[in-house]
Amino acid sequence: MITAAADGSALGNPGPAGWAWYVDDERWDAGGWKHATNNQGELRAVLELFRATAHVDDELLVLCDSQYVINCITKWMQGWKRKGWRKADGKPVLNVELLKELDEELAGRRYRFEWVKGHVGHPMNEAADVRARAVAEAYRRGGAVPSGPGWRDAGERRTTPDATASAAASDRAVEIELDAASVIDGSVPSEAPDDDALFSLEDAPDAWHQLTVELSTEEHDRLLQLARAAGVAPEEYLRSLI
Repeated sequence: MITAAADGSALGNPGPAGWAWYVDDERWDAGGWKHATNNQGELRAVLELFRATAHVDDELLVLCDSQYVINCITKWMQGWKRKGWRKADGKPVLNVELLKELDEELAGRRYRFEWVKGHVGHPMNEAADVRARAVAEAYRRGGAVPSGPGWRDAGERRTTPDATASAAASDRAVEIELDAASVIDGSVPSEAPDDDALFSLEDAPDAWHQLTVELSTEEHDRLLQLARAAGVAPEEYLRSLI
């Protein structure tokens, strides 16, 4: 059996929103929208989890803190489908497109849901929540939107330290724009050759540069936690450290 957590986050509800599913540090993913509801994030997290595991024959145990999602899938969806995706009062079902996609993905799958209370320290639920919220924060601030490695088979590990040998899913590339004037008073180390300098001293003071930082999964998780605690986006937190 595969145990996974799925969660959504919407700032303002509706507002900048994110979704995430999490199995372990090497098998998770996240995404989102500029404007959506929390329920849409919760549904999309489950949908993407089933899509990511479509090739896996194991039963799937989904940990979810949304009773709306659990009830939609386990109690209401088939009745809505028989009624042409309308509720008992005849009104259209909300989030119907996501539900139709879920209905297709669930066909033939072995799964069950377990409700877990959110925001009480459940490790897997917290891991999904942190990732979903990081996406929502990124959309709110217009920063780089974090995503995960997706599905990786258990036991699959990198065997080389060469960072260029593989775009290994356990590593994260965080692109951040840095104000040249904020990097150590706008200077570069004196021993750095001119051709290798990160920033040109001839640049305008307000010039912006793009820097790519590779982080391990553990480092990325720590960054998300610190950024969330500070109430800022991950890339903004990184800027504050430079």
